[in-house]
Amino acid sequence: MVSERDFPSQHFVPRYNRTSCATGSTTRSRRRRAGGAGRYHRSGGVASPRRGGGTALLPGGHCGSGGMAARRLGGCSWHRVVLLSRRCCLPGGRREHYRCSSSSTALGKTVENSEVTQEEIVLPRRKTWDKLAVLQTLASTVNRDPTAAHYMFQDDPFLMPRNAASSRLFSLSKESGRNAAKYIINQFPQYFDKTFAEPNVLCLMPEILTPQIEGVSEEALKERIHLRKVKESVDLFDQLLQAGTPVSLETTNRLLDLLCFYGGGESTPEEEKEDLEEPEVNASEQKAPKRQLQRGSQLPGSRWRENNNAERIFKIMPERNAHSYCTMIRGMVKHGASAKAYDMYMDLLNERHKADVHTFNALITAVPYLKERFLERWELAKVFLNHMAQQEVQPNLLTFNALLKTLRRCGGVGRSMSLLVMKEMEALDIEPSLATYDHLLFIFYRGVDLHPSGIISEVLDDVENRSFTPQDPDDANFFATAMQACCDLKDIKLAYRVNKALEKGDNWKFLDVDRLNVYWSKFFSLLCMMEQIEVVLKWYKEMSPSLFYPNPKNILDLFQALDTANHLEVLPSVWEDMKLLGFSRRQELLEELLSLMSREQHPEEIQLAFAKCAEDIRAAHEQSGREAVALEWTGSTLGHVALLFSRAGRTQDAWKMMEHFQKINRIPTDQVMDEFLTCAKQTKSPDEAVKLVKLAASLALPSSQRLKSRTETEFELSEEQKRTLESIKSDSDSSDSDCD
Repeated sequence: MVSERDFPSQHFVPRYNRTSCATGSTTRSRRRRAGGAGRYHRSGGVASPRRGGGTALLPGGHCGSGGMAARRLGGCSWHRVVLLSRRCCLPGGRREHYRCSSSSTALGKTVENSEVTQEEIVLPRRKTWDKLAVLQTLASTVNRDPTAAHYMFQDDPFLMPRNAASSRLFSLSKESGRNAAKYIINQFPQYFDKTFAEPNVLCLMPEILTPQIEGVSEEALKERIHLRKVKESVDLFDQLLQAGTPVSLETTNRLLDLLCFYGGGESTPEEEKEDLEEPEVNASEQKAPKRQLQRGSQLPGSRWRENNNAERIFKIMPERNAHSYCTMIRGMVKHGASAKAYDMYMDLLNERHKADVHTFNALITAVPYLKERFLERWELAKVFLNHMAQQEVQPNLLTFNALLKTLRRCGGVGRSMSLLVMKEMEALDIEPSLATYDHLLFIFYRGVDLHPSGIISEVLDDVENRSFTPQDPDDANFFATAMQACCDLKDIKLAYRVNKALEKGDNWKFLDVDRLNVYWSKFFSLLCMMEQIEVVLKWYKEMSPSLFYPNPKNILDLFQALDTANHLEVLPSVWEDMKLLGFSRRQELLEELLSLMSREQHPEEIQLAFAKCAEDIRAAHEQSGREAVALEWTGSTLGHVALLFSRAGRTQDAWKMMEHFQKINRIPTDQVMDEFLTCAKQTKSPDEAVKLVKLAASLALPSSQRLKSRTETEFELSEEQKRTLESIKSDSDSSDSDCD
């Protein structure tokens, strides 16, 4: 049966008049008693009552014919009524929409009662859908596959990363390929000027990168500036000056904008790479050694060259306005010439020009490079703020973010002043962005003396219920900073709140591949430290490798969690993941894994699984290929592997490990010797027991006599084996006498 749920009302478009068909007072009263009450649920021209009543509006059908069909069907399904009604059409193919009654007394009769009030259905406003609405709806029906890698790697199976290092390498390789393609197009645009589209839609066509205006003119200069042809723009500007053609102030300022953006020259791949990695500088600020900053010096990594084209053109400009000075200041700050930017700002004030808000933001960002002492930095920042008030420049969000970013490098002064900055933002009704909270958390939670969790809780109260949009380049650093603060505080509840905020709306888009791996790595380490092992394993299965690739520290944290919860039976599956991640040759991980597996005796099934892991580890220590370098055996590694083989009853494999002790001049522990002898007894291998006694005697171990007595007592020895044991005794006695 087709019910009202099969006809969603939002798809109903036409407008109807409730008196367009025969609906007498008797019919209306019956319909009200039946529960219809004139309320309909519309879908594609079909109106069905929400409750009870038998009224139906059939699309494209005549009242009489459609009503007769409905009467003949009686209690039949709605589907058959709709099919029959579609055949009802007026002569000429024109379809009319009428409302018909299912009552036999009202079918085919017209209402002529003037007292019937006319009611009009008011349709809701039209819904304007986003261009990606269909794709978003389809995406919402698909869950994330926890076993799949990031979607950017799924085009080429050969480029499926195994760990975080290969993930970063492959993602940078794809970006490098895009940059190479852009370089070819920019260098050889003549090979990409063919368009075969018909009709030619300009907005879908590639951008024209070849200059179309020939000759030496200001229009040609404007075109080259628009195409970002730095060298050609400078050459054409010089030609105009040599020809005595004046260049307007507006065009010269546009040329300065271009030059200051690229630092006075063409952009290079190295500069673009540094620009891309600029957000990572924040994470290493506290690790960098404190360096002396002298007034008038540039930063060590400054890309602003002395007397470059920007400075040369600025000096020869016949007139300069505020835009000229502001462009130079922002370009100098961007490329590391903070001292020159400050001097340029002084020149701007002397010329009685006013700076814009973007220039003040750049100057506030450069304060840590202009002053050395923390208090001096704050005083200089206040000077810029006072100048903004004097010049009636309204601060914006980026102004306060720049101020907080400066306070990050002001020590205790930053902690005392940052909250005042937040109150000032609230007074000006400026809503913080993620970068604002990132700077605030960095100020209070990056150091030896951690603040209580009150500030981060207040931050999360605002963040976890909002879906943010990018407003500052530092917005992308918030979630990693917040998770690091949770790890330092060892607060798993705060970590869950941070993760909830990440999943809110489109906040997850702030994390690229690298930041995503850092974020989840810290979250997983905190889970291993604070959560129950069942919860840890659940998150581990859901996160790896779709969200992050565990690093060696994460594996060690997982080992510790399994050891604490006494769930060592999971170790073989973790070892399989280690092999997939490429950690099968990490010495510290192998030592920890073998130590956990060999520490206690386990049931036979688990011991067999442990022995299989030990076999893989032994293969990793043996050179199996031309390029593979064999790992060096250590005494502890040999002992653990020998123990695992002995407990699994693999006597021959265990004896091969025992032979390695003599090759590398290592001494096995008494536990290893006893376990091997027990394994030989269980497998009824007296030959291996005699070999063990000989090995102990050759290494001059104190336990050799004890092992010999155990062998004579617990094994059924042949005459030859007994003579061998006697010779071992005589050899040891003779050696003792020689020593005397």
